[in-house]
Amino acid sequence: MTIFRSASGEGHTEVVLTAGSPYGSRTLVVERDEDASVAYLCSPDGTVHGACWLANHRPAPAVVDLARINAGLPPLMPRANTLHPAGRRPLGQLTPLWFEEGDGVALYEEDELLAVIPGWADMHRGMPGYARDAVGESPFAWALSEALEGLRPRLANAESYWRWRYSEGSWPSFQQFVMGHLDRVLGPAGRYWDAGGDRLPTVGITERPPHGDRLFSVLSTVGMSCQRMPTVEQWIDQPGAYARIELAVATREDPREAALLLVWLAQYPWHSVTWLGHGHTAKWYHEPDTFPLGPQYAGVLMQADAPDMPPMGGFAFGGEAVRWLWLTPITGEALTG
Repeated sequence: MTIFRSASGEGHTEVVLTAGSPYGSRTLVVERDEDASVAYLCSPDGTVHGACWLANHRPAPAVVDLARINAGLPPLMPRANTLHPAGRRPLGQLTPLWFEEGDGVALYEEDELLAVIPGWADMHRGMPGYARDAVGESPFAWALSEALEGLRPRLANAESYWRWRYSEGSWPSFQQFVMGHLDRVLGPAGRYWDAGGDRLPTVGITERPPHGDRLFSVLSTVGMSCQRMPTVEQWIDQPGAYARIELAVATREDPREAALLLVWLAQYPWHSVTWLGHGHTAKWYHEPDTFPLGPQYAGVLMQADAPDMPPMGGFAFGGEAVRWLWLTPITGEALTG
Protein backbone atom coordinates (compact mmCIF):
# COMPACT_ATOMS: atom_id res chain seq x y z
CA MET A 1 0.00 0.00 0.00
CA THR A 2 1.22 3.49 -0.84
CA ILE A 3 0.30 6.01 1.82
CA PHE A 4 0.66 9.03 -0.47
CA ARG A 5 0.91 9.09 -4.20
CA SER A 6 3.43 11.16 -6.12
CA ALA A 7 2.32 14.73 -6.70
CA SER A 8 2.18 14.16 -10.44
CA GLY A 9 -1.29 15.41 -11.29
CA GLU A 10 -2.72 11.91 -11.73
CA GLY A 11 -6.30 11.26 -10.74
CA HIS A 12 -9.15 13.77 -10.57
CA THR A 13 -7.31 16.37 -8.54
CA GLU A 14 -6.66 20.08 -8.82
CA VAL A 15 -3.34 21.75 -8.03
CA VAL A 16 -4.19 24.82 -5.95
CA LEU A 17 -0.63 25.94 -5.11
CA THR A 18 2.86 25.37 -6.45
CA ALA A 19 5.71 27.23 -4.73
CA GLY A 20 9.46 26.69 -5.08
CA SER A 21 11.98 27.22 -2.29
CA PRO A 22 14.29 30.24 -2.62
CA TYR A 23 17.17 27.88 -3.49
CA GLY A 24 15.23 25.83 -6.05
CA SER A 25 15.85 22.60 -4.14
CA ARG A 26 12.27 21.86 -3.06
CA THR A 27 8.78 22.57 -4.35
CA LEU A 28 5.59 22.70 -2.31
CA VAL A 29 2.55 21.35 -4.16
CA VAL A 30 -0.95 21.54 -2.68
CA GLU A 31 -3.64 19.43 -4.32
CA ARG A 32 -7.31 18.82 -3.63
CA ASP A 33 -10.38 17.10 -4.96
CA GLU A 34 -13.96 17.43 -3.73
CA ASP A 35 -13.22 15.33 -0.66
CA ALA A 36 -9.76 16.23 0.69
CA SER A 37 -6.66 18.45 0.40
CA VAL A 38 -3.01 17.41 0.76
CA ALA A 39 0.44 19.06 0.54
CA TYR A 40 3.60 17.52 -0.90
CA LEU A 41 7.22 18.58 -0.50
CA CYS A 42 9.04 17.51 -3.66
CA SER A 43 12.49 17.71 -5.20
CA PRO A 44 12.87 19.13 -8.73
CA ASP A 45 12.69 15.63 -10.24
CA GLY A 46 9.28 15.07 -8.64
CA THR A 47 10.42 12.80 -5.80
CA VAL A 48 8.12 13.31 -2.81
CA HIS A 49 10.11 13.86 0.40
CA GLY A 50 7.30 14.91 2.69
CA ALA A 51 3.53 14.74 2.47
CA CYS A 52 0.84 16.06 4.77
CA TRP A 53 -2.93 15.80 4.81
CA LEU A 54 -4.53 19.21 5.26
CA ALA A 55 -8.30 18.79 5.46
CA ASN A 56 -11.33 16.60 4.77
CA HIS A 57 -14.11 18.31 2.81
CA ARG A 58 -16.73 15.68 3.57
CA PRO A 59 -17.54 13.52 6.62
CA ALA A 60 -14.57 11.44 7.72
CA PRO A 61 -14.62 7.68 7.28
CA ALA A 62 -14.33 5.44 10.32
CA VAL A 63 -11.15 3.86 8.96
CA VAL A 64 -8.59 4.55 6.22
CA ASP A 65 -10.21 4.62 2.77
CA LEU A 66 -7.85 2.33 0.88
CA ALA A 67 -9.80 2.68 -2.38
CA ARG A 68 -8.98 6.41 -2.52
CA ILE A 69 -5.31 5.80 -1.79
CA ASN A 70 -5.02 3.07 -4.40
CA ALA A 71 -6.72 5.39 -6.90
CA GLY A 72 -4.04 8.01 -6.29
CA LEU A 73 -6.37 10.52 -4.61
CA PRO A 74 -5.67 12.72 -1.58
CA PRO A 75 -6.28 10.64 1.55
CA LEU A 76 -9.28 11.13 3.80
CA MET A 77 -8.31 11.39 7.45
CA PRO A 78 -10.15 8.82 9.60
CA ARG A 79 -12.69 10.21 12.05
CA ALA A 80 -10.58 9.71 15.17
CA ASN A 81 -7.66 11.76 13.76
CA THR A 82 -9.35 14.98 12.64
CA LEU A 83 -10.69 17.97 14.55
CA HIS A 84 -13.48 18.27 11.96
CA PRO A 85 -15.05 14.82 11.54
CA ALA A 86 -17.94 16.38 9.60
CA GLY A 87 -15.52 17.92 7.13
CA ARG A 88 -14.74 21.58 6.45
CA ARG A 89 -15.03 24.05 3.60
CA PRO A 90 -12.35 24.21 0.89
CA LEU A 91 -9.14 25.93 1.97
CA GLY A 92 -8.80 29.68 1.70
CA GLN A 93 -5.81 31.62 0.41
CA LEU A 94 -2.57 29.72 1.00
CA THR A 95 0.86 31.25 1.63
CA PRO A 96 4.13 29.33 2.11
CA LEU A 97 6.92 30.29 4.49
CA TRP A 98 10.19 28.49 3.77
CA PHE A 99 12.66 27.60 6.49
CA GLU A 100 15.90 29.57 6.29
CA GLU A 101 17.63 26.35 5.18
CA GLY A 102 15.11 25.83 2.35
CA ASP A 103 14.46 22.18 3.22
CA GLY A 104 11.16 22.66 5.06
CA VAL A 105 8.09 24.83 4.70
CA ALA A 106 5.16 26.16 6.71
CA LEU A 107 1.79 26.71 5.05
CA TYR A 108 -0.60 29.42 6.17
CA GLU A 109 -4.32 29.65 5.39
CA GLU A 110 -5.10 33.36 5.39
CA ASP A 111 -2.97 34.37 8.43
CA GLU A 112 -3.34 31.15 10.40
CA LEU A 113 -0.75 28.37 10.47
CA LEU A 114 -2.26 25.40 8.65
CA ALA A 115 0.60 22.89 8.32
CA VAL A 116 4.36 22.42 8.55
CA ILE A 117 6.41 19.97 6.51
CA PRO A 118 9.90 20.13 8.05
CA GLY A 119 13.08 18.95 6.39
CA TRP A 120 13.08 15.80 8.53
CA ALA A 121 9.65 14.67 7.27
CA ASP A 122 9.86 11.31 5.51
CA MET A 123 6.64 9.57 4.52
CA HIS A 124 8.44 6.28 3.92
CA ARG A 125 9.53 6.22 7.57
CA GLY A 126 6.10 7.19 8.85
CA MET A 127 7.03 10.81 9.53
CA PRO A 128 4.53 13.04 7.71
CA GLY A 129 4.15 16.75 8.28
CA TYR A 130 2.16 18.48 11.00
CA ALA A 131 -1.40 19.66 10.31
CA ARG A 132 -3.59 22.07 12.29
CA ASP A 133 -6.69 19.88 11.90
CA ALA A 134 -4.95 16.59 12.76
CA VAL A 135 -5.43 14.76 16.05
CA GLY A 136 -2.66 12.55 17.43
CA GLU A 137 -0.37 10.74 15.00
CA SER A 138 -1.47 9.03 11.81
CA PRO A 139 0.33 8.04 8.59
CA PHE A 140 -1.20 11.13 6.95
CA ALA A 141 -0.36 13.90 9.46
CA TRP A 142 0.66 14.54 13.03
CA ALA A 143 -1.07 17.06 15.28
CA LEU A 144 0.45 20.51 14.79
CA SER A 145 -0.64 21.59 18.28
CA GLU A 146 1.69 19.02 19.86
CA ALA A 147 4.73 20.27 17.92
CA LEU A 148 4.25 24.03 18.14
CA GLU A 149 6.58 24.54 21.08
CA GLY A 150 9.51 23.31 19.01
CA LEU A 151 8.36 24.74 15.69
CA ARG A 152 7.42 28.29 16.74
CA PRO A 153 11.03 29.53 17.16
CA ARG A 154 11.92 27.99 13.80
CA LEU A 155 9.05 29.75 12.05
CA ALA A 156 9.69 33.07 13.77
CA ASN A 157 13.32 32.87 12.66
CA ALA A 158 12.29 32.05 9.09
CA GLU A 159 9.91 34.98 8.92
CA SER A 160 12.45 37.47 10.26
CA TYR A 161 15.25 36.01 8.13
CA TRP A 162 13.42 36.34 4.79
CA ARG A 163 12.14 39.78 5.70
CA TRP A 164 15.74 40.83 6.28
CA ARG A 165 17.18 38.93 3.31
CA TYR A 166 14.84 40.56 0.80
CA SER A 167 15.26 44.04 2.28
CA GLU A 168 17.29 46.63 0.43
CA GLY A 169 20.93 46.59 1.38
CA SER A 170 20.91 43.26 3.25
CA TRP A 171 23.48 41.54 1.05
CA PRO A 172 25.95 44.47 0.78
CA SER A 173 25.88 44.91 4.55
CA PHE A 174 26.52 41.21 5.18
CA GLN A 175 29.25 41.13 2.52
CA GLN A 176 31.00 44.08 4.16
CA PHE A 177 30.68 42.36 7.55
CA VAL A 178 32.50 39.23 6.33
CA MET A 179 35.11 41.14 4.34
CA GLY A 180 35.95 43.22 7.42
CA HIS A 181 36.55 40.06 9.43
CA LEU A 182 38.79 38.64 6.71
CA ASP A 183 40.72 41.91 6.54
CA ARG A 184 41.55 41.48 10.22
CA VAL A 185 42.60 37.82 10.09
CA LEU A 186 44.14 37.59 6.61
CA GLY A 187 45.13 41.08 5.56
CA PRO A 188 44.06 43.22 2.59
CA ALA A 189 41.84 41.83 -0.16
CA GLY A 190 42.88 41.21 -3.74
CA ARG A 191 40.46 40.12 -6.44
CA TYR A 192 36.80 39.20 -5.90
CA TRP A 193 34.67 36.83 -7.95
CA ASP A 194 30.95 36.12 -8.02
CA ALA A 195 30.27 32.43 -7.34
CA GLY A 196 26.49 32.53 -7.15
CA GLY A 197 25.26 33.77 -10.50
CA ASP A 198 21.61 34.72 -10.35
CA ARG A 199 20.63 31.95 -7.90
CA LEU A 200 20.41 32.04 -4.14
CA PRO A 201 22.39 31.73 -2.01
CA THR A 202 24.46 34.72 -3.07
CA VAL A 203 28.13 33.81 -2.64
CA GLY A 204 31.37 35.50 -3.63
CA ILE A 205 35.05 34.53 -3.43
CA THR A 206 37.67 36.87 -2.01
CA GLU A 207 41.39 36.54 -2.69
CA ARG A 208 43.87 37.41 0.06
CA PRO A 209 47.43 37.65 -1.36
CA PRO A 210 50.49 36.77 0.76
CA HIS A 211 50.68 39.10 3.75
CA GLY A 212 53.19 39.50 6.56
CA ASP A 213 54.74 36.12 7.43
CA ARG A 214 52.15 34.27 5.29
CA LEU A 215 53.79 33.32 1.99
CA PHE A 216 50.71 31.88 0.31
CA SER A 217 47.38 33.22 -0.93
CA VAL A 218 44.13 32.38 0.82
CA LEU A 219 40.79 32.32 -0.93
CA SER A 220 37.56 32.33 1.04
CA THR A 221 33.89 32.19 0.23
CA VAL A 222 31.80 35.16 1.27
CA GLY A 223 28.14 34.42 1.84
CA MET A 224 27.72 30.76 2.72
CA SER A 225 27.22 31.67 6.36
CA CYS A 226 24.44 34.11 5.47
CA GLN A 227 22.02 31.17 5.70
CA ARG A 228 22.03 27.99 7.77
CA MET A 229 22.80 24.74 5.97
CA PRO A 230 20.01 22.15 5.61
CA THR A 231 19.72 18.85 7.53
CA VAL A 232 22.32 19.65 10.21
CA GLU A 233 19.84 18.97 13.02
CA GLN A 234 19.30 15.46 11.67
CA TRP A 235 22.93 14.60 12.42
CA ILE A 236 24.14 16.94 15.17
CA ASP A 237 22.73 17.41 18.69
CA GLN A 238 23.68 21.10 18.78
CA PRO A 239 23.19 22.24 15.18
CA GLY A 240 23.66 25.92 16.01
CA ALA A 241 27.40 25.37 16.36
CA TYR A 242 27.73 23.75 12.92
CA ALA A 243 25.01 25.21 10.70
CA ARG A 244 26.95 28.22 9.39
CA ILE A 245 30.19 27.83 7.44
CA GLU A 246 32.51 29.44 4.94
CA LEU A 247 35.11 27.58 2.89
CA ALA A 248 38.78 28.50 2.45
CA VAL A 249 41.69 27.19 0.42
CA ALA A 250 45.39 28.08 0.50
CA THR A 251 47.61 28.08 -2.56
CA ARG A 252 51.04 29.15 -3.78
CA GLU A 253 49.94 28.73 -7.40
CA ASP A 254 47.52 30.74 -9.54
CA PRO A 255 44.64 31.67 -7.18
CA ARG A 256 42.16 31.49 -10.05
CA GLU A 257 42.63 27.72 -10.22
CA ALA A 258 42.00 27.24 -6.50
CA ALA A 259 38.95 29.52 -6.74
CA LEU A 260 37.26 26.89 -8.92
CA LEU A 261 37.04 24.60 -5.87
CA LEU A 262 35.05 27.24 -4.03
CA VAL A 263 32.80 27.90 -7.01
CA TRP A 264 32.10 24.17 -7.10
CA LEU A 265 31.03 23.87 -3.45
CA ALA A 266 29.77 27.34 -2.51
CA GLN A 267 26.08 26.66 -3.20
CA TYR A 268 26.19 22.88 -2.88
CA PRO A 269 24.53 22.46 0.55
CA TRP A 270 21.39 24.37 -0.41
CA HIS A 271 20.95 23.02 -3.92
CA SER A 272 21.61 19.41 -2.83
CA VAL A 273 19.87 19.73 0.58
CA THR A 274 22.81 18.55 2.65
CA TRP A 275 25.54 19.98 4.87
CA LEU A 276 29.32 20.21 4.96
CA GLY A 277 31.40 19.74 8.08
CA HIS A 278 34.79 18.87 9.52
CA GLY A 279 36.08 15.56 8.14
CA HIS A 280 33.70 15.53 5.18
CA THR A 281 35.04 14.80 1.72
CA ALA A 282 33.76 15.73 -1.72
CA LYS A 283 34.60 14.02 -4.98
CA TRP A 284 35.36 16.30 -7.93
CA TYR A 285 32.27 16.42 -10.14
CA HIS A 286 34.06 16.56 -13.50
CA GLU A 287 36.71 14.58 -15.37
CA PRO A 288 39.68 13.75 -13.05
CA ASP A 289 42.24 15.46 -15.26
CA THR A 290 40.38 18.77 -14.85
CA PHE A 291 40.86 18.96 -11.07
CA PRO A 292 42.03 22.55 -10.44
CA LEU A 293 45.04 21.65 -8.24
CA GLY A 294 46.34 18.84 -10.45
CA PRO A 295 45.14 15.57 -12.01
CA GLN A 296 46.74 13.51 -9.24
CA TYR A 297 43.87 14.61 -6.99
CA ALA A 298 40.23 13.52 -7.12
CA GLY A 299 38.53 15.63 -4.45
CA VAL A 300 38.90 17.54 -1.22
CA LEU A 301 38.94 16.98 2.52
CA MET A 302 37.32 19.65 4.73
CA GLN A 303 38.93 20.54 8.04
CA ALA A 304 37.79 23.07 10.63
CA ASP A 305 41.31 23.56 12.00
CA ALA A 306 43.75 22.72 9.24
CA PRO A 307 47.43 22.52 10.24
CA ASP A 308 49.53 25.63 9.62
CA MET A 309 46.52 27.66 8.43
CA PRO A 310 45.61 31.08 9.85
CA PRO A 311 43.02 31.05 12.66
CA MET A 312 39.68 32.21 11.27
CA GLY A 313 37.46 32.28 14.35
CA GLY A 314 35.72 35.26 15.86
CA PHE A 315 32.93 35.77 13.33
CA ALA A 316 29.25 35.11 14.00
CA PHE A 317 25.96 35.71 12.24
CA GLY A 318 22.39 35.24 13.40
CA GLY A 319 23.68 34.62 16.90
CA GLU A 320 25.66 31.58 15.73
CA ALA A 321 29.40 31.12 15.30
CA VAL A 322 30.68 30.66 11.76
CA ARG A 323 33.21 27.89 11.08
CA TRP A 324 35.73 28.11 8.26
CA LEU A 325 36.39 24.75 6.62
CA TRP A 326 39.75 24.47 4.86
CA LEU A 327 39.84 22.45 1.65
CA THR A 328 42.78 20.08 1.18
CA PRO A 329 43.15 18.16 -2.09
CA ILE A 330 43.12 14.36 -1.74
CA THR A 331 43.62 11.42 -4.06
CA GLY A 332 41.02 8.95 -5.22
CA GLU A 333 42.43 6.36 -2.81
CA ALA A 334 41.89 8.73 0.10
CA LEU A 335 38.30 9.31 -0.99
CA THR A 336 37.48 5.61 -1.04
CA GLY A 337 39.71 4.52 1.83
